[in-house]
Amino acid sequence: MAIGQCRDVENGGTNSLEDLEQPFIKQEKKIVGDYEDGSTGSIGMLLLSTGVAVCGSFEFGSCVGYSAPTQSAIREDLNLSLAQFSMFGSILTIGAMLGAITSGRIADFLGRKGAMRMSATFCITGWLAIYFSEGALSLDIGRFLTGYGIGVFSYVVPIFIAEIAPKNLRGGLATLNQLMIVTGASVSFVIGTIISWRTLAMTGILPCIVLLVGLWFVPESPRWLAKIGHEKEFQVALQRLRGKYADISDETAEIKEYILTLQSLPKSRVLELFQSRYIRSVIIGVVLMVFQQFGGINGIGFYASQTFEEAGISSKIGTIAYACVQVPITVVGAMLIDKSGRRPLIMVSATGTFLGCFLAGTSFFLKEYGLLLDWVPTIAVSGVLIYIAFFSIGMGAVPWVIMSEIFPIHVKGAAGSLVVLVNWLGAWGVSYTYNFLMSWSSYSKILKLLTQAQRTYFMYSGFSLLTIFFVAKLVPETKGKTLEEIQACINSDRREQDILN
Repeated sequence: MAIGQCRDVENGGTNSLEDLEQPFIKQEKKIVGDYEDGSTGSIGMLLLSTGVAVCGSFEFGSCVGYSAPTQSAIREDLNLSLAQFSMFGSILTIGAMLGAITSGRIADFLGRKGAMRMSATFCITGWLAIYFSEGALSLDIGRFLTGYGIGVFSYVVPIFIAEIAPKNLRGGLATLNQLMIVTGASVSFVIGTIISWRTLAMTGILPCIVLLVGLWFVPESPRWLAKIGHEKEFQVALQRLRGKYADISDETAEIKEYILTLQSLPKSRVLELFQSRYIRSVIIGVVLMVFQQFGGINGIGFYASQTFEEAGISSKIGTIAYACVQVPITVVGAMLIDKSGRRPLIMVSATGTFLGCFLAGTSFFLKEYGLLLDWVPTIAVSGVLIYIAFFSIGMGAVPWVIMSEIFPIHVKGAAGSLVVLVNWLGAWGVSYTYNFLMSWSSYSKILKLLTQAQRTYFMYSGFSLLTIFFVAKLVPETKGKTLEEIQACINSDRREQDILN
């Protein structure tokens, strides 16, 4: 009785005789969350829906991490040249580019769940093509299909999570996307050192199967349903996500108002982004993605095992250490992003990636000239692990966060497509050229003093230095600011620059 009275006092009500006859145990068994409007509801379905969606993020990581532990075995079994394996490693990003470009329309036409189903189907088909491959062509086709699938996943998974989550849980749930990408890549790195490359391809199908089965038990995005005018389904989906007894009237009204506002805004085109009022935001978004990719993450990540072998250490030990560093550091980065701010975090991250690349390049220099040979493997591994640790803490996620904050809502679709395209173009360029850079001969007398590996890693460290200067000079701090305040800050800086000119 005392428990019941306490509950009623908190809810602002009193007990009656009829209340005493009602069972209360079934409500106590529910997982309850508190929302900003003061209502309570079950978050069980919300957590299940998020868990199902991030299977797509895990699949993303599995695809990205596949080539690192399998390079030597695939080249040996299928007799592939360096150029053929470089194409296999990098064609993933070409497929992802196409997937990212078309993902918005697919998600709007098929719905968020429909887009995820389609992506999973592409990935399963691609993994099967890789598993049954007997030559370079079928390998490339399979890799391209998995790339297209994760390109769509890269857009639709975070959008789905953002659209189903309440305001006070959105940030925490959104970080699961990046965490599961890193986890998927790390798992591929580790088990790829134990099982064959064909078996590893089959394990890539498992997240897709879990996703396809799970989608039957979770609701569609309420905001997408409201956008296409399915009023009844919209309210049913929102009620399932918030709990049977949650009051969704305020959130329903808010979503409808937002949809009306969105529909009243003019549709933006890519060319409009280059107007003076948007150009600073475009420069910030695009250049951050260029620096993120040309810092070398996909070259170092895709071909980690080869890098460790050339440094004179076991590729298995190196890739396992690489994988074990990524996940906990990504968790730390997610915890710091709203505490330290975007600018400090990304500058500290870029400083660390500079140090990591510099150490890795130095290890190859020492090996070439026979200096401190006992220390070369330790310095090489330390450099790569420092690089991936500091990349995971900031450069991996922060550019995407900044990109989502600096564009006005009515141009965010076109701007997002442009920035994603630049990111995947950079990813393709780095992953395709890495092996060639590592075997590149220079005609410069100065550069001839350095080995190919040294030049490659020192070049990547140079981009990390440029990142620090760029962020310090042009990127605004967006922590704790509304989107309107961020826009006012960017436009204010632009007007000041116009006056100085």
